[in-house]
Amino acid sequence: MNSTPTMSSSSRLDEAWLREECAALELPWQVRVVDEIASTSDALRTAAQQGEEHGIVLFAESQTAGRGRRDNRWVTPPGLDLMFSLLLRPTEPISFWPRLTTLAALSICLAIEEELPLKPQIKWPNDIYLNSRKVSGLLAEVVATPKGMALILGIGLNVNSREFPPELADTATSLIQALPSGVTIRALDRQQIALRVLKDLAQQIQHLESGFTDAIAAVRQRSWLIGKQIRATVDGQEIYGRAVDINQEGHLILSLADGSLRTLNSADGVRQVVSA
Repeated sequence: MNSTPTMSSSSRLDEAWLREECAALELPWQVRVVDEIASTSDALRTAAQQGEEHGIVLFAESQTAGRGRRDNRWVTPPGLDLMFSLLLRPTEPISFWPRLTTLAALSICLAIEEELPLKPQIKWPNDIYLNSRKVSGLLAEVVATPKGMALILGIGLNVNSREFPPELADTATSLIQALPSGVTIRALDRQQIALRVLKDLAQQIQHLESGFTDAIAAVRQRSWLIGKQIRATVDGQEIYGRAVDINQEGHLILSLADGSLRTLNSADGVRQVVSA
């Protein structure tokens, strides 16, 4: 972890610099930066269907129709945060692909920890929290293409935003807002943070098939949900339980009042965090 936060203005991301750094680090990414787009994930879905190869990373300075899970909007002020998507064509069997969300969440946590004096946590399976507020979200979507199946991984990371819409004011944060008191800084370096995230993503994705057990151990250490009481819907039945573990496939384990254990394979079942 750096002892001092990286500083920079909120200028446009430098596509050429990111490409050069990725090449120097032998990262598998082909970076593209656009000023404004409806959705980076929608654009890469189209690119995948048109035959584009693995490794395209599309950053947008502003999105007009960015979205998260359940089609929730992701607010994107121009030039302040990181909004991007990756086109992936993993060579591993598709049964391993659900692990990508877990690995991506861990990658974002590691990147934050390496760049800043912060302790991010994973709200299973695809949100990153700082001080119990959301700083990042992930959305993975599998798409059929003429060249076979592909996966589009969308990532939003609040970096320099200081204000949020009223409906998000109590639940959202940014990296700069979460810095420890006493740290005065005008803007964090989005460029450096973007490169760090891409570096950690490349490293963690290598664990899609082998090494995933170690990744799960690191995810457990950063879990925001473990220990909390959860209300969820499983097979049409509403259940209450305490989150007690994340299993070796990255699924959440609940302990119910009768002592039995239930496994949640998807966040779609989680309706409410009732209490700590």
